[in-house]
Amino acid sequence: MKKKSALFFTLLFSFASSSVLARNDVSDFSIADVMSQEQAKEALGNDVRFYFGNQRHGKILKSWGEVSTNKKTNAFLKSDQEACTRAFLSALITLKKRTLKEGGNAVIKIKSNYNRKVTNSSTTFQCGAGNIVAGVALLGTVVKIR
Repeated sequence: MKKKSALFFTLLFSFASSSVLARNDVSDFSIADVMSQEQAKEALGNDVRFYFGNQRHGKILKSWGEVSTNKKTNAFLKSDQEACTRAFLSALITLKKRTLKEGGNAVIKIKSNYNRKVTNSSTTFQCGAGNIVAGVALLGTVVKIR
């Protein structure tokens, strides 16, 4: 009887854990909504400017080429909005650090690159959210602009 109970709970847990991990909803979120939050202003500061999609920017003085970042965050018991905001800010912080390391002051042409599907938008970013993990992948060009 113990063996049957153990087998039953093992199978139940296996099926339950697969369904928990299976969700991967890809959604678009507002860049402006995230960038206007106090949390974003504090985390990103003013050292590096971010230009999404085809937004206009100053004259490029030097370019270090395109860089990528892929950030995941814990989504357990968080709304998709909350988890995706955290992952997005983490990705931007990574781009900021890389830009400062190279000597740049801006990242231009920032695009979403979730699951290698590039989406070019000046108003939204893409995030994949599951029950446990949420992720944001970005591409952008590190530059020094006037």
